[in-house]
Amino acid sequence: MDKCQYTEVPDNCGSVNKQNKNEAWKPFLKQLLIGSGVWASVFVFGLGVGAPTMVIPQIRKEANNTDIISDDMASWITSVYGFSGFPFVLVLSIVTRFIGRKILFIIGILDTLAAFTVLYFSTNVTHILISSIMQGLFSASQIVVTVMVLTEYTSPKYRGIFLTIKSATFYWGIWASNAIGAFLHWKNIPLFGIICSLYILLTICMWPESPYWLASRGRFEECAESHRWLKGCDEDSEKELEALINSQKEYIASCGTTKLSARERITDFFKTIKSIEFYKPTALSITTGCLGLFSGKLVFALYAIDILKKITNNESTAYVAMLVLDGITILSMYIGCAISKYVKRRTLLLVASSISVLFLFILSLYLYLITLKIITENQYVSVSLLIAFSIAVSCGPLIMSTSVHGELIPIRSRNLSVCIVGLSGKLIIGMCLKLAPLLFRFSGLHGAFLIFGISSSTIILILYKYLPETKDKTLQEIADCMKGVKPNKRVVASQKLLVNDKA
Repeated sequence: MDKCQYTEVPDNCGSVNKQNKNEAWKPFLKQLLIGSGVWASVFVFGLGVGAPTMVIPQIRKEANNTDIISDDMASWITSVYGFSGFPFVLVLSIVTRFIGRKILFIIGILDTLAAFTVLYFSTNVTHILISSIMQGLFSASQIVVTVMVLTEYTSPKYRGIFLTIKSATFYWGIWASNAIGAFLHWKNIPLFGIICSLYILLTICMWPESPYWLASRGRFEECAESHRWLKGCDEDSEKELEALINSQKEYIASCGTTKLSARERITDFFKTIKSIEFYKPTALSITTGCLGLFSGKLVFALYAIDILKKITNNESTAYVAMLVLDGITILSMYIGCAISKYVKRRTLLLVASSISVLFLFILSLYLYLITLKIITENQYVSVSLLIAFSIAVSCGPLIMSTSVHGELIPIRSRNLSVCIVGLSGKLIIGMCLKLAPLLFRFSGLHGAFLIFGISSSTIILILYKYLPETKDKTLQEIADCMKGVKPNKRVVASQKLLVNDKA
């Protein structure tokens, strides 16, 4: 790391600024290195999640028997990573408080490396199910650790687009899995996952520890060193560092040195979860995450072959349509990433989500009229409506829900908040994917689209009322906004703390 002597936050980086004035691009490249490792891990996650979509049909075709993997077993293989990741969300949320972000990230990658190895050498359905279960720890790390890394390691001006690229990269993984399975044997999917996992392990070796975690442990000199290695010594970075250290000093000072009894810890826990600075951002994070799930896009992506077969009545056409829709989804997500650089997060999320809901209702009505035989089905109309829905949902909920969710998580009690959000997310994902086949069976495609549309509409109304704007704000500024602290009050408090420290 490029070391900067840390004595007093406001004035200790002037000489470094002069020396590195012509090297302002270095912090961006360092953050890009961090981002590439996180994006690669998300890609690998998408690869693993998308694998059953191709593995199950190929095994059934090879055996010339659909009963070799029953519908119930197929739904378990597709959804089990959500349930198996449930306990690990709790464990990782607790452990990350003590060992930081970097080590946990390595543990998650080693887990998926082992899971892909089991999948590659699997010889029966049980082995495939075990591989999916093993992905639970890695899937939990995607909720607990990756969001922390991208929000804590990157500057506010890059953070939003880095988070949106993260969301897009997940669907890249699903598309890659589908493309490999459509043209090659399914065992090439885990082989590709193993190669990607090794690259991620290589990049992690160059990471520093999170400055936010170091500050939370009272290791302020290491925090400053890590922060400046990642974000440089420009004025904005120094202000962010000053606010971070002052905030943590304030918090540590308020905690005091008195050891709390078990009863006092329980009281403190309930006091924390009842505070507006905790429950408001946590509830909004869960709600925003649900918007991406209840739009139905993830369910559609993982059950794409079954859905498109019903619409097109042709297996080969269904595979082509799946790859085209996946490609359009990814392209639209990157377009959304570019738009998010210039448009406010809240605006883009709500507008794109509303458009996607409109197409859900249109699709529901169109398919319902077909079932009533009022109109005849036209494959081009059906696919065109799905494309329009995919574009809208990709520019909004799929990329912005992760971005906003990551920025809203409170700085203090961050691990507890991530734990609650992660547990909720894992439970909802698992239930959605497990129950999706039943939903399609009993309500039909038109009923499923209607339910997704109504659910999304409800969430949009809630977010319209309560969701704040987070674009280009530091995590500390967002936290202050949540508890109603004005920026000038934070400055006054910081100045008082500095005076007390000098005294």
